[in-house]
Amino acid sequence: MFVKNKMTGNPFTISPDQTIPEAQEIMMQHNVRRLPVVKNGKLVGIVSKEDIERYSPSKATALSMGEITYLLSKTKIKQIMSKHLITVSPDALLEEAAILMRDNDVGFLPVVDDGKLVGIITESDIFDSFIELLGFREQGTRLTIEAIDEPGIMSNLTSIIGEYGANITRVAVYRGSTGKSAIVVSLNSFNTAEIEKAIEEHGFTILYKIQNQ
Repeated sequence: MFVKNKMTGNPFTISPDQTIPEAQEIMMQHNVRRLPVVKNGKLVGIVSKEDIERYSPSKATALSMGEITYLLSKTKIKQIMSKHLITVSPDALLEEAAILMRDNDVGFLPVVDDGKLVGIITESDIFDSFIELLGFREQGTRLTIEAIDEPGIMSNLTSIIGEYGANITRVAVYRGSTGKSAIVVSLNSFNTAEIEKAIEEHGFTILYKIQNQ
């Protein structure tokens, strides 16, 4: 799956010449924690709630509320935004976006195409895609099957299931370090007793079963 399939297009943005109160208003109104900073259609920075909090006077300050409000109203976003931009292409795989987030310890990536901001993708989008990939919320049965990690095993397993006319909707493999793997198979059926019996008769072990009605 590609970033463009899961990103949020036309994200809320702010100009580098707008002020902190304006950024706070956009964040509060739309329930977001970060805003891409855009000038003439080009991404020039990112501003977050954390950036604003770091710049805002401490509660222990001797300044009055009026003085604090005045100070913030005169502070441009370009003065506090982060210019260290880590971006991703809309044509990148979700795995690439996940690795960028993980390696750079960020939970948000602007999606840029030919220098233009076209969307954003967050760690929540990655989590949702992972859940979707495994079919965890789909109706049917999910079997976690232990198998020896050797050529032909997957073909044997799918052939067994195919004999009973069940449709495999999702497959994921978690490779272990002991020569065995855990294969997660999602089926579009709730009547899997005979399939389970046949699987185990062929030397596989069913570790876990869950059904979503």
